[in-house]
Amino acid sequence: MMPKGFKSKNGYGSAKMFDGKTYHQISDEMKMRGYKMNHSSCRNEYIKALIKIAKQISDLYELDHDFDQLKKIAIDPDFQESVRKFMGEMNEESKGSIFNT
Repeated sequence: MMPKGFKSKNGYGSAKMFDGKTYHQISDEMKMRGYKMNHSSCRNEYIKALIKIAKQISDLYELDHDFDQLKKIAIDPDFQESVRKFMGEMNEESKGSIFNT
């Protein structure tokens, strides 16, 4: 677990940094849709998803990271930006896919 007030070596990452919504905005949207979610829960779910992505990449390159190392990777803004760029590229590529006709 990260110490309270932990700041990554490369700063803080947030969806808002990448022209997305803040955790508060996302939690408000989830509440409107009937889900029980506050901004802290929203952030926790986001980080859990990023940890899973970091784990898959770690396994792909046959690296042995423990949970704390994966969490440090997941909360790093540079890692988050790389994931955002990759997903954006995948989204663009899928628009031309024969499956999207």
